[in-house]
Amino acid sequence: MQNVQKAKLILEDGTVFEGKSFGYEKSIAGEVVFYTAMTGYPESLTDPSYTGQILVSTYPMIGNYGVPNDVEEDGIFRYFESDKIHVSALIVSDYSFEYSHWNAMKSLGNWLKENEVPGLFDIDTRALTKILREKGSMLGKIVFEGNEVDFYDPNEENLVSRVSIDEVKTYGNGDHKVVLVDCGVKNNIIRCLLRRNTTVIRVPWNYDFNTIECDGIFLSNGPGDPAMVQETVENVGKALDDVKPIMGICLGNQLLGRAAGGDTYKLKYGHRSHNQPVLLTGTDKCYITSQNHGFAIDDKTLPEDWEPMFVNVNDQTNEGIRHKTKPFFSTQFHPEASSGPVDTEFLFDDFITNIKKYKKQ
Repeated sequence: MQNVQKAKLILEDGTVFEGKSFGYEKSIAGEVVFYTAMTGYPESLTDPSYTGQILVSTYPMIGNYGVPNDVEEDGIFRYFESDKIHVSALIVSDYSFEYSHWNAMKSLGNWLKENEVPGLFDIDTRALTKILREKGSMLGKIVFEGNEVDFYDPNEENLVSRVSIDEVKTYGNGDHKVVLVDCGVKNNIIRCLLRRNTTVIRVPWNYDFNTIECDGIFLSNGPGDPAMVQETVENVGKALDDVKPIMGICLGNQLLGRAAGGDTYKLKYGHRSHNQPVLLTGTDKCYITSQNHGFAIDDKTLPEDWEPMFVNVNDQTNEGIRHKTKPFFSTQFHPEASSGPVDTEFLFDDFITNIKKYKKQ
């Protein structure tokens, strides 16, 4: 065992866990949430949807396969979901100081230190998760001795403005021109679109994309409360007057729902895992999906010309919506699933099929 510094995880209800540091040693505050995936920590930590959150892994051993190289492909990192770590901190039970993988270039601990992100291990994550399951996602802080910090609620600010790009950027040179509204997009969404003969025009979250000539509109995932992203909602609302195909994922689902006239609410502890079952409404088809969200659409508030497309089998919450006559649909889960199951990647094909039909009109 290496010499490590101790630190405390303090929850807003006063509960204290003492752990040991394997990351950057600074005090930090945020929303404490848990995720149940067994693998995929490089992808999860670089997912912009985790901005402002202290992430707790329920799988006990983390770090044993290190961190992959940062090679770029098509203008984005091949093995990461963005260009940096977005979680505020990482909490694990057992950290593996030794790692082994053909593609590993560094340890998880060194990667956290490079990105100035704290990491704690030797914490009873089972007991911690039980608290979060009972009381819901909670505010918390990691405190190193002599460096006190206040609690911080990330949902009280517009996190999307922190993770979106600042200017328009284009990827690929395919036949189908797609505007991607970047609210904190995962790189694998761009990869999935590029594999389907598209030119992806990535625009900032508050950019009026209706001024761009394109064949389809894609609303990305992202962090925080969708009610904070009103400018995007207004721009999506303008697009709904047309029949140009629209697809959304995660936060994109919530923004599409709000633009249609629906409402959203905060879930008790959200869905963050690789094994969430969703049912395609009107059928007996069930898919296993990867998810990362803390808010959901209230189905009861959807207008008459919209309907739920998927429903969560575990808690009956909304997992997607669609327009009854126009080519608009979105999912609360991640069809691109990086990392995670690929059961629903066909939805990207459905989006491209809608684009082809639209271009023939």
